[in-house]
Amino acid sequence: MSTPQVPGVDAPAPPPTVTRSTGDLVRAAVSGWLGTALEFMDFQLYSLAAALVFSQLFFAGEEPGMAVVLAMATYGVGYLARPLGAWYFGRMGDKIGRRKVLFYTILLMGLATTLIGFLPTYETAGIIAPIMLVLLRLAQGFGAGAEISGAGVMLAEYAPAKRRGIIASLVALGTNCGTLFASAIWAILLAVMVEEDVLAWGWRIPFIASAVIMVFAVWVRLNLKESPVFEERTDVVDGQALSRDEMVDLATQTNDIRTLESLQRKPIKATLVSFFLRFGQAGNSGLIQTYLISFITITLAVQKGVGPEIVIVSSLIGFATIPFVGWLGDKFGRRRMYIVMTSLALVLIVPTMLAINTKEVAWIFVGYVVIHNVAVLGLASMENIAIPEIFGSRNRYTLTAIVREIAAIIATGIGPVLAAAWVAATTGSIIPVIVLLALYTLSALIAAVVAPEWTGRDLTDPRPAM
Repeated sequence: MSTPQVPGVDAPAPPPTVTRSTGDLVRAAVSGWLGTALEFMDFQLYSLAAALVFSQLFFAGEEPGMAVVLAMATYGVGYLARPLGAWYFGRMGDKIGRRKVLFYTILLMGLATTLIGFLPTYETAGIIAPIMLVLLRLAQGFGAGAEISGAGVMLAEYAPAKRRGIIASLVALGTNCGTLFASAIWAILLAVMVEEDVLAWGWRIPFIASAVIMVFAVWVRLNLKESPVFEERTDVVDGQALSRDEMVDLATQTNDIRTLESLQRKPIKATLVSFFLRFGQAGNSGLIQTYLISFITITLAVQKGVGPEIVIVSSLIGFATIPFVGWLGDKFGRRRMYIVMTSLALVLIVPTMLAINTKEVAWIFVGYVVIHNVAVLGLASMENIAIPEIFGSRNRYTLTAIVREIAAIIATGIGPVLAAAWVAATTGSIIPVIVLLALYTLSALIAAVVAPEWTGRDLTDPRPAM
């Protein structure tokens, strides 16, 4: 691409249209799917390990109850690093390109997870062991903060306008793959090994084995071409975005009205709409995928094996739900489908929760699968394309990542804790869960109602969609 001109010199020609082959699109889709799968596998591997063995391995010097608390706290530490990673890598991705940053994030996440499998335990290294565990957990979260957002941005900018929804939904499919794969590894491990061997060395296997997916994902991303939208941006010169001052000069010379307008206009409405779309989905996810399993097992006193089985069945059904909803978003528009899906979820919350509250295993399965696929997986399918489409090309990665991570931390941080306290105060009533699910879903519905339709817009436009 030509360099920016100085005042008094003829303006540069507009950047040429960049084309990508079907093979390039396939590689981008596989890259996004693998990265998201690895992210969710990493976190699921760790959450299961924290619940099962880490209290004994890394906090053996503490009282048993405190050891469990500390083990779960190290799980939470990773989420603290995610917004920082979203900001740092998001800005980098908008400046030097999506491809390079997605290579860095997958490598950082994968290495941190693999290295956990080589850590010394408290018995052999003392306090150094949990410190190293926390540092690796922070690194894992730092990389993950921009991974799923970057994958969504990359696929949105690669896919044909009329197929963005179904192609970007592959990112959401990665969440199912990662969660199922991690759960399967631990299930097999616990089934074939005695507890002593698991504690002695078996716990290392899932973390070290994750390196296989990391290596494959890194290889795919090494062969991935840059997003065509990034290369077509008028402010990108020799693979790097111009500074704001340079952009003002260039846009003034070329009379680039879109860019000048984007530099003057704050994306306040776009940010708020995106935030509440994400807030609603993340809040429902925290309540349904985290708290509701605890409610079924502890409050309803249903046998422990039912919870994991429900999650597996519902996630498998999600392999059909996610691309189907993505396709519907392409056909009827993201805004319209958000309104339909959130309205449907509002109607279904009461009957599905009452079905779960019967304590009958068959009805629990029906209730959970229906509300999980509509209020969580269906919204996640659209979210991966909806939010990148809303923002302008110049700061798409940064704003997408920051909005997603901050909304998720607030929603998932408040929901399960508030639900647990409220249910306890009402002696096991399911009404608090119904009310919270309705509030989260309503927030996403209102955001969609107040937004203009944005489906299929020109992603090279530096202005936000609203």
